[in-house]
Amino acid sequence: MYDVIIVGGGPAGLSAALILGRCRRRTLIFDDCRYRNAGAPALHGFLTRDGLPPQELLRLGREQLAPYGVAVRNERVQQAAVCEDGFRIMLESGEALVSRKLLLATGVQDRIPSVPGIDELYGRSVFHCPYCDAWEVRDQALGVYGKGPNAAGLALSLKTWSRDVVLCTDGSSRLAPADLERLARHEVGIRTQRIRKLEGRNGVLERIVFDSGETLSRGALFLSTGQTQRSDLAIQLGCKFTRKGAVLTGSLEGTNVPGLYVAGDASRDVQLAIVAAAEGAKAGFAINKALDVQTRT
Repeated sequence: MYDVIIVGGGPAGLSAALILGRCRRRTLIFDDCRYRNAGAPALHGFLTRDGLPPQELLRLGREQLAPYGVAVRNERVQQAAVCEDGFRIMLESGEALVSRKLLLATGVQDRIPSVPGIDELYGRSVFHCPYCDAWEVRDQALGVYGKGPNAAGLALSLKTWSRDVVLCTDGSSRLAPADLERLARHEVGIRTQRIRKLEGRNGVLERIVFDSGETLSRGALFLSTGQTQRSDLAIQLGCKFTRKGAVLTGSLEGTNVPGLYVAGDASRDVQLAIVAAAEGAKAGFAINKALDVQTRT
């Protein structure tokens, strides 16, 4: 039996494993190697690691776990359930394992619109997070893809990085008059025409092509299209969720299921790698304290 099984090998999972390994807990990470930022050439906003390729951060993280005996397996956890001793997980291979505590660090999956040309640009000049990527396209002509107040909010926030921001709603904008007035007041353009495709070269967006044949030159596009949980394990285990679809956690990443913790993008609105790593460390701290109580009472 393991003290802790961690599902997810991104910054949150690796950070939690580092704390737990140093606490001499028998820890196993499962990582299916599907990462939200896999298409990005660099991560940003991570102190001492700004501009580092995401895969290099993960490599360093795994390397630094080795002295503490933390095991990492590149496999997908298919099922999880509460059992008498803690938690029982089932792998795709059919193998079952048991741990006293379970940490889900499985992250989220962004909804990417089915616009022709977007796959070649995603992660290079089509983004979700301005905090992660807007600096690199500052002072360029920027676009926002999305509908409703969230898309309007993203467009307004991008005025921090560029004077030229246009919201493209690909049909009805779903904006209230107050939102439209605010966008106009801050000189954010709105294009409601249907989008035919995105065009660019070498991963760099050059123009948005509308169904009418008209084009709009843009250097980058930010998406406001929402996201979903990457894994359904939290649902299987009976976790409560917020209205935004994040797993509801307490101050130390615990959930309503005793012994189950969730850290990283799956449980928070601030979705930065450095924040995920911090939440993983907090979860590791909480899990170690819970194991202390469990074994010394």
